[in-house]
Amino acid sequence: MEKIQKTNVARLLDKAKIPYGLIPYEVDPDNLAADHVAESLGEDINRVFKTLVLHGDRCGYFVCVIPGNMEVDLKKAAKAAGAKKAEMIPMKELLPLTGYIRGGCSPIGMKKAFPTFFHSTAIDFDTIFVSAGVRGLQLKINPNDLIGYTRATVADVAAADK
Repeated sequence: MEKIQKTNVARLLDKAKIPYGLIPYEVDPDNLAADHVAESLGEDINRVFKTLVLHGDRCGYFVCVIPGNMEVDLKKAAKAAGAKKAEMIPMKELLPLTGYIRGGCSPIGMKKAFPTFFHSTAIDFDTIFVSAGVRGLQLKINPNDLIGYTRATVADVAAADK
């Protein structure tokens, strides 16, 4: 068994003394979708969360962490962030803004701390999965620990996938 390389995310959680697990999975560069990640992990898609970065007209950048089988609801997300409207950032802005690439964006350890909103279903589970900061590695963590660490707000920011 290969030793899993610790990511910056793992080092930050170690420093904060927050328990977590690092779970590797097989990356398909042609399919970075959360359902592929959930399938690879053998986990419920409702427990595999994706990290999305948005920009609001009144609040600037903010982060939404939502279940893999849902889409961010731009109206609800904007309202939670105190904006009139919000939109997803263009993909080319993700790396320079956060330090992460698509498929490896974690709510922990971005270049700057942005207001973060976890979809309300996150607290329904003992543990959830989010990216550990690289493609091919998920973080298994207690959602309350993660929400506390990121100083996030729990809100209804997603809608069922169309």
